[in-house]
Amino acid sequence: MIFNQTIKLNVKDIMSTDFLKVSPTDALIHVCKKMIVNNRQEAFIALEDEKEKILGIITFRDIGQIFRDGSDVNKPVSQYMTSPVHASTSEQTAKEARDFMVKNNIGRLPVLDGEKIIGVVDSISLRDNYYAQIEELCNHLQKVIDQLHEGVCVIDSNKIVKLWNKSAENIYQVSAKEILGQKLNDYFPNALLSKVIEKKKPIENINHSPREGSYVAISAKPIFFGDQLIGAVSSERDITEVTELYNELEKVNTRVKLLETEYKKVVKDQYQFGEKIVGKNKEFTDTIRLAQQISKTDVNVLITGESGTGKEVFARGIHLDSGRKGSFIAVNCSAIPSNLLESELFGYASGAFTGALTKGKKGKFQLADGGTLFLDEIGEMPIDMQAKLLRALQDGEIQPIGGEESVKVNARIIAATNRDLEQMMEEGLFREDLYYRLNVISIKIPPLRDRKEDISLLIDRFISEYSEMYQKKITKISPEVLQILTDYEWPGNIRELKNTIERLVVLSNNGIISKKLLPAEILRNVNHISGKQTEYDLEKVLEDTEIKIICKVMESTGWNKKKAAEILNIPRSTLYYKLEKYKIEQ
Repeated sequence: MIFNQTIKLNVKDIMSTDFLKVSPTDALIHVCKKMIVNNRQEAFIALEDEKEKILGIITFRDIGQIFRDGSDVNKPVSQYMTSPVHASTSEQTAKEARDFMVKNNIGRLPVLDGEKIIGVVDSISLRDNYYAQIEELCNHLQKVIDQLHEGVCVIDSNKIVKLWNKSAENIYQVSAKEILGQKLNDYFPNALLSKVIEKKKPIENINHSPREGSYVAISAKPIFFGDQLIGAVSSERDITEVTELYNELEKVNTRVKLLETEYKKVVKDQYQFGEKIVGKNKEFTDTIRLAQQISKTDVNVLITGESGTGKEVFARGIHLDSGRKGSFIAVNCSAIPSNLLESELFGYASGAFTGALTKGKKGKFQLADGGTLFLDEIGEMPIDMQAKLLRALQDGEIQPIGGEESVKVNARIIAATNRDLEQMMEEGLFREDLYYRLNVISIKIPPLRDRKEDISLLIDRFISEYSEMYQKKITKISPEVLQILTDYEWPGNIRELKNTIERLVVLSNNGIISKKLLPAEILRNVNHISGKQTEYDLEKVLEDTEIKIICKVMESTGWNKKKAAEILNIPRSTLYYKLEKYKIEQ
């Protein structure tokens, strides 16, 4: 059976025969061109006689260093190659090749027949083939378990259902699609399988009613990985057959966890600080370092900054860098009506109010259990809701609306705002005790206008992203456009810059971004700041000023027209009229 087999792969099963081979007499510059044309990260240097003995290897990283050193790139590649070359044979196991690559910190390994290269294996092929083997193993396991006449359920240590076979669907009239990934007790409050997790002891041949109208003779056992409890399995069958199934499941779980560990060694998480969040500005890089420093802790964080500076991006970066196993759950406190905010955060029990779901609903706190809860626009939270949030943070538990029991939660809190909370405290609009509970660590993200040196870096990245998205090749952005974009104040910060670059890429012709594609608002503001144009028409000056103020207030309120009208001290109908008149859109 497949459960008794170890995943076996030889190098010949995963190696690629599509590689670049060059002569030792070829000039380095010609080798570099061949690598570019053939889209290769490395070239293998081999003799041109019938033995084709491999002599060395050179990579793009090597060539980059050679160019930086100012060496003569017209010399033969043999003078720069790495030799001798680490290599493998086609009959070597993939595991041996992978261990060798990890030990020697190399990303590719040539495969030799004697002294002749016949293929190459890299970390990508290793990753993809291991993943395929894991998937095949899991599919076989699922098919075998679905063939059983007995209902089988597997939960993890958090009582989350991980396996629910066809017979279990028939017995309990609950589909696998519905219950997988959910708490078992949400469907079966008296489930004996949950008690197995709590007591870490087996239950054998017990007549049990997991819910009204359902009666089964159940046997259940905990599943351990070493000394660690990782879950439990239940079946209607007698204890002997259950033990056989348990042993097979334990073997598969062990192999899957080992393969996952090895997989993580080959592929690193790409969503980290320095990948998604970049900049050269000292204040910004100091902010990144602070975020990295506190990410591994569980302290609450308050992120401040103007609208569009990337507060949620920072929050996600902190979560991903923290290593927390739970989810990242974001809540925009200004986007949810105040009368619904409590149920969104804390959830509600069955029948808590008219229109409530029959089975109740989990709140954002429960969804973020073991992970991170991001409270965006925390300054917009009503004062009465602030008191309930403070209580949840102090007690580490929440009370669902209409529920009789509190629920323990372990969610790290990251809050964000573009408002002055200290001023709001003085005005009685924000609780002082909640402020200090949230503001254990404060991270202030500077606005884009204070990061001029980062604008060109962000422009390049956004052009690359949108060029790929819209299948457009941008070959040139005029220096004049680059200067205008650098001089602009960017009241909408990175969000505005990103939207602007998307517009420029979409509207560009022949791969060129020219000045005529720039939005009139940017040209008008840059011209006003630079003094290149002097406007003496008083009506025009007043109109431009009005547009600029309206745009700034709309951005600061997140396009909340009611709040914007109050700040501008004009009727909401007047605001609608001016937005239409000046064609101001979000």
